[in-house]
Amino acid sequence: MLAETIIKQLVAIVGEPRLLLGDDDLKRFGIDRTTLWTPAPSAVLLPGSVAEVQAIVRLANEHNLAVVPSGGRTGLSGGAVAKDGELVVAMDRLNSVLDFNPMDRTVTVGAGMITAQLQDFAEQQGLFYPVDFASTGSSQIGGNIATNAGGIKVIKYGMTRNWVAGLKVVTGNGDVLELNKGLAKNNTGYDLRHLFIGSEGTLGLICEATIQLTRPPLESSVMVLGVADFPAIMDVLRCFSTDIDLSAFEFFSQQALEKVTAHRGHPKPFETEAPFYALLEFENSSEAVLEQAMAIFETCVESGWVLDGVLSQSLSQASNLWKLREDISETLWHWKPYKNDISVRVSRMPEFLREVDELVARQYPDFEVVWYGHIGDGNLHLNILKPETLEVAQFHAKCVNVSSEIGQLLAKYEGSVSAEHGVGLLKKDYLHYSRSAEEMAMMRSIKRAFDANGILNPGKVFDELS
Repeated sequence: MLAETIIKQLVAIVGEPRLLLGDDDLKRFGIDRTTLWTPAPSAVLLPGSVAEVQAIVRLANEHNLAVVPSGGRTGLSGGAVAKDGELVVAMDRLNSVLDFNPMDRTVTVGAGMITAQLQDFAEQQGLFYPVDFASTGSSQIGGNIATNAGGIKVIKYGMTRNWVAGLKVVTGNGDVLELNKGLAKNNTGYDLRHLFIGSEGTLGLICEATIQLTRPPLESSVMVLGVADFPAIMDVLRCFSTDIDLSAFEFFSQQALEKVTAHRGHPKPFETEAPFYALLEFENSSEAVLEQAMAIFETCVESGWVLDGVLSQSLSQASNLWKLREDISETLWHWKPYKNDISVRVSRMPEFLREVDELVARQYPDFEVVWYGHIGDGNLHLNILKPETLEVAQFHAKCVNVSSEIGQLLAKYEGSVSAEHGVGLLKKDYLHYSRSAEEMAMMRSIKRAFDANGILNPGKVFDELS
């Protein structure tokens, strides 16, 4: 419960309508897509300027109040959870286009801009923002940057990090920093911008971002291929990526396809069933590219890697094929899945997946496991579905052990316990499988430099500052 004197000071900063204290607002703004924690912030603040964000942070330091930055709250690791009386600073009002430079092909936006709105703005200018994923309609740019969001086009366009040309942030110490200022070249020492990208709100609050845009892609074709086994997916990837510039290479299991077609009503791509499916996208810049793609497809069939396949013949068909992959995550939420977002080098994926499959089958023979992911960049999503007979807490308790064993496998394969969702609360106990003690000590030192009192998103990524 906040003291009345502090409430009055917060009202003086943001105005009474922008200080939310009602139970419904506290619950709505105090949680992300995870369901393991009960939201319990003390207040929600909706600042309308960088100056207001700075004033909030300085007040929080003065009174030792914890602050949780909040974007679209679409995260899957508990990074935006406020469960211990924190102040939630929601960036929803900082959602405008602040500047557009057609020569530089950059746009500066408020951190609260919805990702899809940025994509739409770029399209209106004849340009393209390529970072794309299932939650673009509700996620915010600031949150994307804070978690270095990836998505379905990473194989060609990279992560969010690749498209951030500048940032304006308020550090945990209450300082305003303007980082890189949109420069393409800036070799003047440490690039602090990149410390904030992927920092999950533990170093500062991202308030504005200058985003690099690019030319729009040509019309793309999509192929969905039924693949004989997981190692064959890697053979297919190698064959296609050798001769064609792929913009996406995704995969999903037969179980994933069955869930999506049953619950979303999407038609199956073809009648032949396969244990795995690969979805490829590429720009069909010429008839020669399409002919090359079909020739590679025939080679894959002759080699026994591919059992069947379909090539989109229209934009609408391409969109429908993408839905088979894009709708998996939302569909699986019906089963409240225990999710693992992990990555290894592409070359090591078949061996790693075999070991994880054996581990899960041994530990949880009665649980249904669904695989999908961004195979072209080594990112796997392992989903263990909750049986109806178990409560969420019981189910989670049964799954915790497997995360530790997967973490040990990831250490063996030099992989990551979080490929794109971040660490937050969910993964911090497993961070040591991907980061050395020396690295974690350095990360804590960086945290102290930007947030000396430890008020920003405490308990996320790691627990101790000492």
